[in-house]
Amino acid sequence: MEREQVELEAPGLDRRGTLIRYGHFGRPVLVFPSEQGRAWDYENNGMVDAVADLIEAGRVKLYCVDSFDHVSWSDRSIQLEDRARRHGFYESWIVDQVVPAIGADSPGTADIITTGCSLGAFHALNFAFKRADLFPIAICQSGNYDAASWHAWGERGDATYFNNPADYLPNLDGDHLEWLRTRIFILLTVGQGDWETNPTGSLPSAHATAAVLKAKGIPHELDLWGYDVAHDWPWWRQQLAHHLPRFC
Repeated sequence: MEREQVELEAPGLDRRGTLIRYGHFGRPVLVFPSEQGRAWDYENNGMVDAVADLIEAGRVKLYCVDSFDHVSWSDRSIQLEDRARRHGFYESWIVDQVVPAIGADSPGTADIITTGCSLGAFHALNFAFKRADLFPIAICQSGNYDAASWHAWGERGDATYFNNPADYLPNLDGDHLEWLRTRIFILLTVGQGDWETNPTGSLPSAHATAAVLKAKGIPHELDLWGYDVAHDWPWWRQQLAHHLPRFC
């Protein structure tokens, strides 16, 4: 399997960001790590091996990135609005640095799929809705899509609102909503076992998000796994191997 690692400038963040590409051909998949994760976490937790057959067959290329949650959403020392503002630097890194790098490496291929587990699922969903022109499909595994539930405190303003799906999804309307209905597809996967309800809130958040998407007529699927399925890598590997072949 081909593997290439590069470091990309990340203005406004505390270091350069890592991008690792797995594969030689196929549909590009942008992978966000779990909370405060690094680009190599997906490989270290067996997720790359779980879809190695698709990679080797030239059906997908995985592009795994750093998270930078430590300076934004996971920094509980600052107010939620400040966390959201800092996330703006990460958004710029993804859009201005990572996406062009993917485009140069995979010219002429289909639109980019986003995916991630836990907090990575939040990123996958949020980026898909904010930039559906780039990311029309999101495979979201065990995410909590309400940033206000993450030990949040203090002021909340536009930066939080426009980066929190639980806030902006219910208010989608007009021409933009009509366009999203023709452009985007969201897959929400979640177990019903250990840690999916407490402390992560992933299971109730998946239900709530799916309900909003249904009400808005946005194409989506909620895939509930069993009561033995925990918020953990062994199950995420199985879910990814089950679903990713549908999109490549």
